[in-house]
Amino acid sequence: MIKKILLLALLLSNAYNVFAETVYVTDTLKIEVRSGMSTQHKILTMLPSGSPLEVVNHNADTGYTAVQINENQTGYILTRYTKKQPTARWLLNDVKKNNAQLQSDLKTAQQTLTTLSASNKKNAQSNNTLAKEKIRLSNELAEIKQTAANAILLKQQRDQFQERLVNIERENEKLKRETQTLQDSANQDWFLYGGILAFFGIFFGLLIPKISWHKRTNSWDSL
Repeated sequence: MIKKILLLALLLSNAYNVFAETVYVTDTLKIEVRSGMSTQHKILTMLPSGSPLEVVNHNADTGYTAVQINENQTGYILTRYTKKQPTARWLLNDVKKNNAQLQSDLKTAQQTLTTLSASNKKNAQSNNTLAKEKIRLSNELAEIKQTAANAILLKQQRDQFQERLVNIERENEKLKRETQTLQDSANQDWFLYGGILAFFGIFFGLLIPKISWHKRTNSWDSL
């Protein structure tokens, strides 16, 4: 008898499992927000599933929850239609929004990366140009330094030549003065010699006639 009862219970349990069905509240459900805590009150608005609401208070006796619709209005919804966690649809929408934002950020990052790559390429070209310009300027600076060194050397040589020229001019002036002195001395000597010769010429010019006259007189006396 007990075995028959157990067998019957097992058959009934299997039959219940066959006909039982799991159901879920759809995410597309819209909740009525009424002006009071009964179905007799008018509907103020319909809220989609997943809408966040600010709770004013709960009434366990009526099964309604007072919520803040906007800054100036309060409505009532059935407490059984509320849950403390967001719905899967709301979470999915939030994930989609975040994903869309991430996609937008990724696109922006890719554009920024492309811009930076182009900028880096341009900077590399600019750096290459600057490096070449640096080499050119370094070469020009070396040439300028060499030219400056040559100019300094030329100036030193010019100063030395000028100093030698001044010394030569001084020596030349000294030689001119010495030559003039010698010439003046020679002129004085020639003048002196000329004076002496003139003196002797005059002397002999006066003396010779007298000697001749004396001889002639003696000759006459002897006659």
